[in-house]
Parts: sequence; structure tokens; C-alpha cells
Amino acid sequence: MTDNSSDTNDWMQDLIAKSAAAKEKAYCPYSKFRVGAALLDMDGKIFTGCNVENASYPVGVCAERTAICKAVSEGCQKFKAIAIISDIDEDFISPCGFCRQAMREFQINDIVCAKSTPVNGLYKFRRHTLDELLPFSFGPEDLQRPKIGS
Repeated sequence: MTDNSSDTNDWMQDLIAKSAAAKEKAYCPYSKFRVGAALLDMDGKIFTGCNVENASYPVGVCAERTAICKAVSEGCQKFKAIAIISDIDEDFISPCGFCRQAMREFQINDIVCAKSTPVNGLYKFRRHTLDELLPFSFGPEDLQRPKIGS
């Protein structure tokens, strides 16, 4: 994990700002827990997503997976980074297990978890690698391993 609270890297701050804008569109009448995500592909295109809840809680979709699905539906499958933000300000948001597994599927290895409120125009954030957030993960290559009886 890298704490880059004072990082002024323009592309990173832009990605976080886009995740903050996506958060404003969240549909979360039950939890009241808004989350936004912005996913950067290798060509510099950004796909955003917000959480969308449902009265049947397990049916909802997280912001991270919304952004990934939007990107994949438009033909993108290789990504540079994802930024995630919520209304939590005393600590950094962290992606849930479902989202970590989705990030694993597409090898999103630069995961930016941001605080909600910018300070002097800059968002505080922490950067994580996928291995930090999902050690000993299961991925597509594991399905190719030899199996008993084959």
C-alpha cells in the first residue's frame, strides 16, 4: 500500500474526481452508502460507475463492477487503474470481495482508494496492488490447471 495523500499527479486526481462525480449518481435508498468508481483503460479512456441497490440486497451492483461492466460492454478489457470513493471521510474506502475478484479477472493492479473531501483541491488517497487486496487469489489461469481424473 502506498499512501499518496500529497500526490498531485494530474491523471490520478482526475480519476478520483470522476469517481466522485459518479458517486453523486448512486442509487442507494436502503444503505445510504454512496460509492463511485472510475476505471482507466490503457488508451486513457475512463469508464465510471456507481452503486445501484435493490430491495433484494444481494441483487445490487457495486460501483467498481458497474464501471468494469460498462468498459467490457464497450470492448475494453485491459486497464491501467481504478479509483474508488465513498462518503466515508475518516478513512479510505476499500473494495468488497466481489469487486476484488472482478478486478482480478481483468488484472486491474493499480487500485486507488480515496477520501471523499478534497483538501486544497487535492484528494487524499491510498494506492494498493491487487496482490495486497486479494492475496492467494483464484483467476482464469487456475481453471487451466490439471485436474484429478483428466
